[in-house]
Amino acid sequence: MKREIYAELLEWQSRRDHKPLVLDGARQVGKTYILKEFGKREYCSFSYVNLDKDAIAKSIFEQDHDISRIIRALSAHTGVDIVPKDTLIIIDEIQESASALGCLKYFKEDFPQYDVVVAGSLLGISIHEDQSFPVGMVELVRMFPMSLHEFLNATGNEKLTALLLDCDWTTVNSLSAQYIDLLRQYYYVGGMPEAVANYIEGKGLIDVRKIQKDILAGYRKDFSKHAPKNEVPRIELVWDSLPSHLAKENKKFIYGAVRKGARAKDFEVAITWLKDAGLIYKIHRINKTEYPLKFYEDFETFKIFPLDIGLLGAMVDVPASQMLVGDNIFTEFKGAFTECYVNEQLARLQIPTFYHSSNESECEIDFAVQTEKRVIPIEAKAEENVKSKSLKTYINQHPNLKGLRASMLNYVDQGWMENLPLYAIEGYLRAEGLLVSDNLV
Repeated sequence: MKREIYAELLEWQSRRDHKPLVLDGARQVGKTYILKEFGKREYCSFSYVNLDKDAIAKSIFEQDHDISRIIRALSAHTGVDIVPKDTLIIIDEIQESASALGCLKYFKEDFPQYDVVVAGSLLGISIHEDQSFPVGMVELVRMFPMSLHEFLNATGNEKLTALLLDCDWTTVNSLSAQYIDLLRQYYYVGGMPEAVANYIEGKGLIDVRKIQKDILAGYRKDFSKHAPKNEVPRIELVWDSLPSHLAKENKKFIYGAVRKGARAKDFEVAITWLKDAGLIYKIHRINKTEYPLKFYEDFETFKIFPLDIGLLGAMVDVPASQMLVGDNIFTEFKGAFTECYVNEQLARLQIPTFYHSSNESECEIDFAVQTEKRVIPIEAKAEENVKSKSLKTYINQHPNLKGLRASMLNYVDQGWMENLPLYAIEGYLRAEGLLVSDNLV
């Protein structure tokens, strides 16, 4: 399956002075697959080791930072002659070895002729613990579950993706029924590559749900294996509470809903662990929707979303009939899936994302993002009934802004606000111009 991140790998390879590349992301989002495909297609050979499963490979990095010795040992161990520029060195699950992370500095400083890419499922945790990270010596790229665009491409609908990227609203509106059907499928399958692959291969909805459940079980094993023992129960409580928080009207995370009488200090570490592991997205409230949004960030008030809408469906055991037949998914779940979907598509664009509410006003803006051009308040609606005073009232109070409503209605520009079909979010924001984060670490 084609992944959009492949273009970033090619761009990295094309630069003569590139640093070792670190591919970060949650477990099961496809990091190993894409790096092996990259090595297979773009190099004469690739040398692959997994430091979580291969004790010998791990020991190669534990002795010292002598890169010449490491190259010789890796060549002998993998049976692949490592030739500068012809061989891609792939080190998987690198977070299992602080020494291996440290070696990346010496690859950059002393042996830049070797192309090195590494991947890790819990790199965010390693970076924020006391492991030495080669700051300034690597390029960090984040990988996410498959977007709706990638799902459309994987299901043979590349032309539909192209229309969304072109913002060809007349044609997109005429094909709304087809887009809605595919969006409904995406809500069920989600973006975890194994689930998508099995769905495409026609192995059935039950098999897709089993894969999702297996992934969730794997995450729970990670809690026990990698998190501090005293934090594991708290991590599980936060993780299990996500659906109930999303079922609320305002979606705000409430510590007392996790455990009666709980306070921030009880669960701060657990939330940070889940965020650093890439399993949740945490978006903070802002007090003003002015540029730059980060100036007005409230760190004490936030929402939490799981990393993948398909996994959310598996967490709450929503049957396939509710997702794929009729309009149930867009009306029965009070917007929980819709906001999760919108947040997921925004997160992968890596632009500053927040939400807005105020104690002085009943108006709440579901999301607020900033692009190179402007700040955009976004309202996410789960169905075609879009009657809501919040966005209209807010724009009336802030006439310098133009709102965006993501709903099941067709695209229309009403002057004060544009109504955007839910399936068109990514293409619209790409056309707006994105603020791309610096990926050098």
